[in-house]
Amino acid sequence: MNKREFLKVGILTAAAAQLPLGSFAAGKKKKGMKNWVWTNPNSKDTDEELPARYAAYKAAGITGIFFEADSERHFRAAKAQGLETHRWIWTFNRAELVSQHPEWYSVSRKGDSCADKPPYVGYYRWLCPSRPEVQEYLEKTVTDILALDYVDGIHLDYVRYCDVILPVNLWDTYKLDQTRELPEYDFCYCNVCKGKFKEKYGYDIDQVQYPDASLSWRLFRYGNITRVVNSIADIAHRNKKQITAAVFPTPEIARRNVRQDWTNWNLDGICPMIYHGFYKEGVGWIGDAVAEGVHFLAGKFPIYAGVYLPDFKNDDEVKTGIQNAFRNGAAGISFFGNVTPGVLDALKVTIASNKPA
Repeated sequence: MNKREFLKVGILTAAAAQLPLGSFAAGKKKKGMKNWVWTNPNSKDTDEELPARYAAYKAAGITGIFFEADSERHFRAAKAQGLETHRWIWTFNRAELVSQHPEWYSVSRKGDSCADKPPYVGYYRWLCPSRPEVQEYLEKTVTDILALDYVDGIHLDYVRYCDVILPVNLWDTYKLDQTRELPEYDFCYCNVCKGKFKEKYGYDIDQVQYPDASLSWRLFRYGNITRVVNSIADIAHRNKKQITAAVFPTPEIARRNVRQDWTNWNLDGICPMIYHGFYKEGVGWIGDAVAEGVHFLAGKFPIYAGVYLPDFKNDDEVKTGIQNAFRNGAAGISFFGNVTPGVLDALKVTIASNKPA
């Protein structure tokens, strides 16, 4: 299953390093700008194809690849062309432990476990971040990946709770009205979460009339994800390797939709998925989302604006999206989708037009 496949299917069905604000507009290219591609290595790629592909990426201004699976052949071919190679992993959405440890999986406010009743789609199997065993499992997974000499860093995805609110473009697809939080999509209410919350705050979340409106309960869940992320970040940094994450498009959307507080993470960079079509927004919104993230991060680490290529009508729109991101403080772009020669040219031209005279 590729990255957020249910979102892509839903849309098709419905349709049938750091930059100061404005630095690109001022013509100042920031040192250390990075541009990325999210991809899943294909075992059918030949040894002749890979050098040409990665050389073209490098020539256009791509600096690194987020690989969704381990393939030493792909990693080393990319490194040979001067690209950074990072392993992209699913963090809390993991199905491999359902049979062995069903108790590790998140429970909805309705009382259903992701282990046997996944929300939305069958592969949505969310681990509970309150459990020390889950954190230890993820720490070991990352440690093993970073021990590989051809891996330059770790890239976290699905590093959050299940979507309590989907992007608005998917409501019709899933026949949902999510103008309020529905109990079957609100996580996690397992006994471990409720016990740790009571220990910290002194009362039982089950006794709260409107738990979905409890600010303490929200803060508790933000902190759960942040604790695990920062522990993994410590592992990456001890190994002298980088850590980044794919996150929801703005701090406000991330907290509201998936209990993800990414401005408090100890990362080397962030890739907000500013998929404008998912939110029924225009290309200009890419710049708005970047500006919000830059503001709240206040220089803590750089933003690489994630864009979903199927959302763009043509390469000119891609170029406009890149320009909007750069002008509002993005330190680079991350592409998801078919990175065509036209997309690469849009990136190359945009970078060249913003070089100092």
